[in-house]
Amino acid sequence: MINWVQENWFLASLIGNYLVATGAAFFLIRNNQNPHKTLSSLLFLVALPFVGLAIYYFFGLEYRKQKIFKRKDLNSHEHVTKWNKRLMNDEEELGKYETTFLEDRLKMVKLLRHNERAPLTLRNDLKLLYNGENAFEAIFEALDQAKDHIHLEYFIFNDDNIGNKFIDHLIAARKRDVNVKLIYDSVGSDLSNAAKRRMTDAGILHYPFMPVLFSRFTRKANYRDHRKIVIVDGHIGFLGGINVSDDYVNTPDRDPKDYWRDTHLRIEGHAVKSLQAQWLLNWFFVCDDQYSKDADEEIEGSFFPEIDEKKNKPVQIAASGPDTDWSNIMEAIFTGINSADTRIRITTPYFIPNEAILTAIKSAARSGVEVELMVPRIGDSWAARYASRSYFEEIMECGIKIFWYCKGMLHSKTMVVDGMFATIGTCNIDYRSFDINFEINALVFDKEFAQELNDKFDEDKKECEQIDLEEWKERSLTYKFKESFCKLWAPLL
Repeated sequence: MINWVQENWFLASLIGNYLVATGAAFFLIRNNQNPHKTLSSLLFLVALPFVGLAIYYFFGLEYRKQKIFKRKDLNSHEHVTKWNKRLMNDEEELGKYETTFLEDRLKMVKLLRHNERAPLTLRNDLKLLYNGENAFEAIFEALDQAKDHIHLEYFIFNDDNIGNKFIDHLIAARKRDVNVKLIYDSVGSDLSNAAKRRMTDAGILHYPFMPVLFSRFTRKANYRDHRKIVIVDGHIGFLGGINVSDDYVNTPDRDPKDYWRDTHLRIEGHAVKSLQAQWLLNWFFVCDDQYSKDADEEIEGSFFPEIDEKKNKPVQIAASGPDTDWSNIMEAIFTGINSADTRIRITTPYFIPNEAILTAIKSAARSGVEVELMVPRIGDSWAARYASRSYFEEIMECGIKIFWYCKGMLHSKTMVVDGMFATIGTCNIDYRSFDINFEINALVFDKEFAQELNDKFDEDKKECEQIDLEEWKERSLTYKFKESFCKLWAPLL
């Protein structure tokens, strides 16, 4: 037997591969996952020996999620429940806001309240920040004014030019005795040991989110922390699409083809308390700690301060991830689309919708709602680019208008419905954001805010090319094959 294996090592390896693949297929089918994801995983197990098993391990292995996040079951913790309850409005109060603020969007508010007890906050001041150069200026200004604490959570935190400037501001805050804590994703970030030592020596606490070996080779490993959060003193917060990397900053000497179009949000007010609660959940996960009675007073006092905000912008923070029972952000987007009467405008760098979102936007368009989708002309992922384009023909046939952003990379993640409701955050319109990564979005129920996003959409359209349906149908068979091939990967991208 040993001699045969030695003489036929490749065949023996192949037999071993398919024995393991058979077991993997059994678990895939037994777990009752999304059928599209299951079929994609099964296809690669069969068609790609050895490689298919690696794809399955990184993208299809659901029992890993259950094991990894068993100890992250903090949402029901009495402290978190207490924090959110203090911000909750009861049903009678919500009824009062229905005619003045929410109109027919009350259903969306109740959805998230029931899903994860996400409170609707009313006293908020909001400012949209366009592109990295403007966002970092506003963030650095807030960091320099911090008096008690700075809490950070980033998918990408690099120690390049902007990253080192960011660290400089954090170190300056520590010299003022401000407590600084950072969560950075182990796969997305590229922090050198020297940068980590700088922060450690300054007294900055920093932890990687789910560290992995060989992170440079696992850029799409599952269950990543895709959030971008900054919290200053519990009353100023930032979230959106902008990571800490030079890629996001448009400098005067930058090649025009590398232009990066993105959108971020500054929040001042009660919604920051919801951001704080979500940040705390991940903080105690990454540092492998638990809530202690000794920390309770600090958390209640400095982390959730009293806020006297005069502006009245209703905001709800939607958070989702592989540790939540529901796809909170996806369901909020789905409900927003279904509630539309006149117009839906979506900007996203990756458009790989699941069946629910695809059906919702097609139904909206066929029912007379104007649906406009803006995506990058090139993008930063070959597979995602063609997977996204595989949906273009069927949605344009329903009357949806697609605009290719041609100036550079469009990375904004926004949606505006009827000029009354808007969402902005970290969530893309794709399977990964909906089901796999940790994401966070702000849902804003304000006409003035929605109008500003609409105005920016009109401005961005000047840098776009609208796709013509008849011309699109004439694309080559090779092009269509690339789309079809990449679409098979859609649930795994």
